[in-house]
Amino acid sequence: MRGKRYLLTVCTANICRSPMAAGLLSHALAAQAEPLRSLDVQSAGVAARGGEPVSDHSVTALKRVGIDIERHTSQPLTQELIDGALAIFCMTETHRAMIQLQFDPVPEHVYLWREFLPEGHDKEIGDPFGGPLKVYEACRDEMVEAIPSVMAFLRTLIAGKK
Repeated sequence: MRGKRYLLTVCTANICRSPMAAGLLSHALAAQAEPLRSLDVQSAGVAARGGEPVSDHSVTALKRVGIDIERHTSQPLTQELIDGALAIFCMTETHRAMIQLQFDPVPEHVYLWREFLPEGHDKEIGDPFGGPLKVYEACRDEMVEAIPSVMAFLRTLIAGKK
């Protein structure tokens, strides 16, 4: 873990999915043993403008499970964020491809949020932007379903970094 300070969640504009993923991941990490508990979580977007507020439906979807992301503002994905991340979790294969094409050196630690679920599960999380609250809640639930597999992966990753 030397030199790697945080986990990074990535979507397109950093106003819907990646802020929700970051909130859920932070919440899950708080219940883990060290060193997972001490990991910070950041989020960014491959096509984000800086300073945009998180979508109202994202805030509501997470408030309904006791997590507050209301203060989040968007930030674009940068080389600095990539370089400091222990692992990067994207929502779609397109996000992963954009990261691998835009950044040099190509980061090796880019995963899909749902990548560690068993076969038969959809690995991508669709964009809820512009949809009704129930679409954001379904997006949140897809993220929640993957959290145990993400935690198991992180335990293995950290054990390998010691």
